[in-house]
Amino acid sequence: MGTYSLLGISGSLRAEATNRKLIREAARLFDPASYVEADLNLPLYDGDAEEADGIPAAVQTLADQIAAADAVVISTPEYNKGPSGVLKNALDWVSRTDGKPWADKPVAVMSAAAGRAGGERAQMVLRGFMVPFRPRILQGPEMHLAGSRDQFDDNGQLTGELYLKTLQELMNALKAEIGR
Repeated sequence: MGTYSLLGISGSLRAEATNRKLIREAARLFDPASYVEADLNLPLYDGDAEEADGIPAAVQTLADQIAAADAVVISTPEYNKGPSGVLKNALDWVSRTDGKPWADKPVAVMSAAAGRAGGERAQMVLRGFMVPFRPRILQGPEMHLAGSRDQFDDNGQLTGELYLKTLQELMNALKAEIGR
């Protein structure tokens, strides 16, 4: 067991989403001392609601989880050539919390999608979304899981040797980035 805490963020709400499976595989290969999977089932961001009611408890929990983690793994699906609205909404809400939970945080970004590019465009857009928060986003290796529905066994583990190798390299790089 490792000595680091890892937060996994899936841009999909579905329980059996391939992005959720991918962050779980990342956590397995990272072997953290503790692993938490974020809940992005948040209300839609609304400035009027924020002004009237403040930051929702679920949003504050997410911001606190980001701040407390030694590193974060984000996996996004690709919807219409971009990340999911669920993920963008979470980023928008967290940006409204006090402090800067993402600042200088080691982050690995990956994607799983049904298409043959494996969510490459969504991942590129997500990286752009993260710029204002100033995390330390790893530049590679890039993990784009193509044809994602066919890439996991019945236990939720990746079956492709190349994908496993790439994901392990990414998790090794993430651990190294924590110590930087």
